[in-house]
Amino acid sequence: MTEQGMLTGTVVDCSELTTREINQQLRTWAAEGLEQVTLTNPAGRHNLAVGMDSSMKIQIAGPVGYYCGGLSEQIHLAIDGNCGWSVGENLMAGQILIRGSASANAAATARGGTICILGHAGPRAGISLKGATVIVKGNVGPSSAFMMQQGRMIICGDAGANLADSIYQGEIFVGGRVASLGADARYEPISDQDWQMLAQELRPFGLDAHAYDFKKIVCAQQLYHFKPRDFSKWKDAY
Repeated sequence: MTEQGMLTGTVVDCSELTTREINQQLRTWAAEGLEQVTLTNPAGRHNLAVGMDSSMKIQIAGPVGYYCGGLSEQIHLAIDGNCGWSVGENLMAGQILIRGSASANAAATARGGTICILGHAGPRAGISLKGATVIVKGNVGPSSAFMMQQGRMIICGDAGANLADSIYQGEIFVGGRVASLGADARYEPISDQDWQMLAQELRPFGLDAHAYDFKKIVCAQQLYHFKPRDFSKWKDAY
């Protein structure tokens, strides 16, 4: 790292290229074996570093817009600022680190890898999560983990209303207050093995699991099967 915290290696000024040119160049360099690149002057641009399928370390020195890092695997991305909607959407593998806060739908449908947000995350963080690990140092907004299917969310701060609504599988850990649980979500006792996992997942990001009062949330499995009801008793009400 340099004194400014940038990766040593190739530096790309985003103000001089289109988004398409930047992404094409990143994929070409990654395929050729270039190990690391720093993007400067991102200026909140959308769709940066998407569709990466070869290993490369990418640092974005500033805030980004929508869908940053989405549809990628083997990516190792660090964002030095806030990001817009759906950062890491459908991530397949690798790691995305946000040194700021994320807007709505962070890590939507992410299937693998780790997405760590060192600030807060907006509504519907981890929506339809399919296998990735999502870590949020701060708070998450309402309806986070909606229809979560697999994976893990670790929220060190508070969670908004309707957390884990219609969850299928996976597990959620919240270190702060939970405004309310959504349909078919329930609390489960946290085990010693869970604490070991939390320590292991949080340590690389400088976070101490035992500094938080984590609660565990899983699927209650009450909506797995249709339950018929007798509505005949209500016939006289209409």
